Amino acid sequence: MEKINGLIAANFAPYNTDGSVNYALIPAIVEEMLQQGVKGVFICGTNGEGPSLSTEERMQLAEAYVNIVNKRLLVFVHVGHSSITEAKRLAAHAAEIGADYISAVSAFYFKPSSVDNLVSCMAAIASAAPKTPFFYYHIPTVTGISIDLLAFLELAEQAIPSFAGIKYTASTIHEYQACLHYKDGKYDILFGFDELLLPALAVGAKGAIGSTYNYAGRLYNQVIALFEAGKLAEAELLHFEAVKMIRLLVKYGPIPTQRSIMKKIGLDLGIPRLPLRSLSAEVEQALYADLTASGFIALTKDEQ
Repeated sequence: MEKINGLIAANFAPYNTDGSVNYALIPAIVEEMLQQGVKGVFICGTNGEGPSLSTEERMQLAEAYVNIVNKRLLVFVHVGHSSITEAKRLAAHAAEIGADYISAVSAFYFKPSSVDNLVSCMAAIASAAPKTPFFYYHIPTVTGISIDLLAFLELAEQAIPSFAGIKYTASTIHEYQACLHYKDGKYDILFGFDELLLPALAVGAKGAIGSTYNYAGRLYNQVIALFEAGKLAEAELLHFEAVKMIRLLVKYGPIPTQRSIMKKIGLDLGIPRLPLRSLSAEVEQALYADLTASGFIALTKDEQ
């Protein structure tokens, strides 16, 4: 299977004013992703509020994306769920509608007790879509599951015939690099910490999945181009512009802040579901002032 080279945007969930999913906004979201120059979309994950959506809503979102994308982008469907039964339903549906990849986090209420236990859970989910490449979604800051991923790889390759790799959302670059080199790069290890993309490129990253690529894909693609051209000082300076923006996500709250940024670029995604909350009008204006002062919004609009 060909490995992924480039950026995958982890899309946000769109809502109507009554809190229902706004499927009608998906064509505009997909067009923006094409304009940003990303290679694909990752839906119903952390930023897509997958755990806050019903199984039926997740299926409808997946079907809408697959139909609207129409092979113009890669489509990753996150199927992780604290119920393995529901995760299998989502996986089977994603395969049926023609998603390119499926991915799943660990169960996060009753948590797997060992690497072997985790692999068994992932194998059960992947078995529902045996012909669709499967990525384990490693995000320990959210799931609380922090394991030896090399041990995971050793067991996963035996237990999951469709295993394609890992969505690696953690800051431990040394382990990420070790996973990249596992069996001479046998698996696709997609990097998921946007603020560390440049260091990840330095240790061999080729593909990455992240939330900020929704509105700053052009900027990050330029970072990649500068890195590949050997212009490391320029790449570092441009990457730092992204890092300064990401510091604002810490200041104001990651998902609400990014939803406000999406509104600023013309895609009003509505109010997220509880327990997430939108920024107040006052805080949102403070965010926009910070972004304007830093010049970040202008940078994201530059044609690269």
